[in-house]
Amino acid sequence: EVRPLLTVHGVGPITAMAFILTLEDPSRFERSRDVGPFLGLVPAQRQSGDSDPELGITKAGDPYLRRLLVQCAHYIIGPFGQDSDLRRFGLRIIERSGSTPRRDKPRTSPKKRAAIAVARKLAVLLHRLWVTGEDWKAFHSDTAARAA
Repeated sequence: EVRPLLTVHGVGPITAMAFILTLEDPSRFERSRDVGPFLGLVPAQRQSGDSDPELGITKAGDPYLRRLLVQCAHYIIGPFGQDSDLRRFGLRIIERSGSTPRRDKPRTSPKKRAAIAVARKLAVLLHRLWVTGEDWKAFHSDTAARAA
């Protein structure tokens, strides 16, 4: 079961085993997108009237697996990460994170924000690979792979 997860560059055997042992059953989730909220990798919400404050992640679920996924995400978007759609997604988030800072507390660094987004996307990807048993492809389309 671990073999397809290990094809993702940046995911090691500890992360792959922790992912499988934490989720236990791939059919537990109807959609792979539901894995991100289960692990607490989505922004918390506290809406009231016109107020929609920007909050941190919910931190629900297993903290050890969440920490491993964030470390993998930092590696993927860092200087040693292999070029892939996942890495380009994280780098785009870093580039566009020049929005207005929050008034109530200092702004989260763009790299940390991108790491959480990549970790969430990585969790969804790992679940999809686990369900299908396919190997990971760094690029979704052939034209992107040729351009790299």
